[in-house]
Amino acid sequence: MGFARTCSVALVGVEGVVVEVQADLEPGVATFTLVGLPDKSLTESRDRVRAAVVNAGADWPQRKLTVGLSPAAVPKSGSGFDLAVACAVLGAAERIDPRSIADLMMLGELGLDGRVRPVRGVLPAVLAAADAGHRQVVVAEEAVPEASLVPGVSVIGVRSLGKLIALLNDEPPPEEAPADDSGMEGLSPDGPGPERSPPVLSLHSAGWAAPGLTREPERMLDMADVAGQSTARSALEVAAAGRHHIFFGGPPGAGKTMLAERLPGLLPALTSQESLEATAVHSVAGVLPPGQPLVTRPPYCAPHHSATMASLIGGGSGLPRPGAVSMAHHGVLFLDEAAECGVRVLDAMRQPLESGHVVVARASGMMRMPARFLLVLAANPCPCGRHGMTGGGCECRPASVRRYRARLSGPLMDRVDLRVQVKPLSRSELAGLHGKAENTAAVAERVRAARERASARYVGTPWSANSDVPGHELRTRWPAEPGALSRAEEDMEHGLLTARGMDRVLRVAWTVADLAGHDRPTAQDVDWALELRTGIRRGTALSTVSAASAATPAAPRRGR
Repeated sequence: MGFARTCSVALVGVEGVVVEVQADLEPGVATFTLVGLPDKSLTESRDRVRAAVVNAGADWPQRKLTVGLSPAAVPKSGSGFDLAVACAVLGAAERIDPRSIADLMMLGELGLDGRVRPVRGVLPAVLAAADAGHRQVVVAEEAVPEASLVPGVSVIGVRSLGKLIALLNDEPPPEEAPADDSGMEGLSPDGPGPERSPPVLSLHSAGWAAPGLTREPERMLDMADVAGQSTARSALEVAAAGRHHIFFGGPPGAGKTMLAERLPGLLPALTSQESLEATAVHSVAGVLPPGQPLVTRPPYCAPHHSATMASLIGGGSGLPRPGAVSMAHHGVLFLDEAAECGVRVLDAMRQPLESGHVVVARASGMMRMPARFLLVLAANPCPCGRHGMTGGGCECRPASVRRYRARLSGPLMDRVDLRVQVKPLSRSELAGLHGKAENTAAVAERVRAARERASARYVGTPWSANSDVPGHELRTRWPAEPGALSRAEEDMEHGLLTARGMDRVLRVAWTVADLAGHDRPTAQDVDWALELRTGIRRGTALSTVSAASAATPAAPRRGR
């Protein structure tokens, strides 16, 4: 009889659970039993492991074999256990020393020829291994850069099971054929594989795309390409500086999508902690491109308006997988044609917009995923897009217009800080007769300075951006100037603002003050924040936000 054990990791959402892989050999008819709540892909590992062991030059034990995955109550899925199962079997058969693998953490899929292939979720798996006290991890060669992101862990990269056997036995490594890209299933943006994410997302982070899409050139979209739209540009700057959700309404072709696509370029690079969190989500989803193991720029996710609940929030068969709200963690989630999205799908975002995470419950398990993103919504005024335009032309019935706009529910829009109507461009604006627009670098520098002011103010607190701070804290610890909130209080009395809306106006006012260099919000800062939320012009000069991007003169204040 023989017994051996080693370790691997089961992923539950974006969190890893250390699993002990045990192999036991007993006299009897040669059988292979796998227990421990495996799914279909893991059950099939019996055939993959047997073929890989034989093709690696080792003998398959002709006895009764039982492999257990502990803890048995945790659901286990995927092919990442193959390498650990094979080594546990070889240790039980005394082909390798069982003591040499007892504390090793192994992550990798085995091909029938014995090659070790990378799997998704390497970063969160290695993080879980490090938290559990493991200091050595064995992964496929292609996954070494990603696994090496975790400090304090020694990473061993192997190309084949035969090489690992030789390494553990202190033998000369076998000759191996040159590596090819056929083993990048689940990781390559172009490669097929059973673990590919559905191609329903348009992901752009550092110039790369989601599975099913070709990789795009690394080119930063420039704000200078946007003609006119001074109000919308200033609102976008406020959104970037304070991480405020924003809604763009207006007719087709006015520039709503152009503005949203340029928002990631205004955001600062991710911090070390933010990079690890975003990378962990993308690793679990299997969209990390080869050679780019770390996400350093804010991701940009733009799902089609036909996206399902599972693709947007998270879900799928078996244990849920990250959706678009998690893929945009610490980045931008853009919903173009938002009024065409399903009402239930849109309303499902209300909880993650408040909490910064999403909890997806299924019969097979529950998963908590991070979802702290900056939401950008864009919608036309009506189904034909010409409602309210000069010259008319709208053929939509009033009831149709009301139904169309009602798709964006009041509770959802109450969580959106900035609401901007994007007007059609004039011929002079399109021709650039009003001067050249600011480029992304100039606006991003102001955003960076404003964020630094906010970060310095919130040192020692759990918050880092104005959008995170509770309204009670802003009113008590960081109040606005005396009398600055008078108009906001009037709007609340007239029903134009809810209590949540009042808090959000105060948060936006602090962002406006940070951009303007004020020590605390002035009445003018609050008025501009109110205008961005309610759309009512109050005579606020846009130079409050940015002297360099001054807007057209403000209209007279609207009376009540």
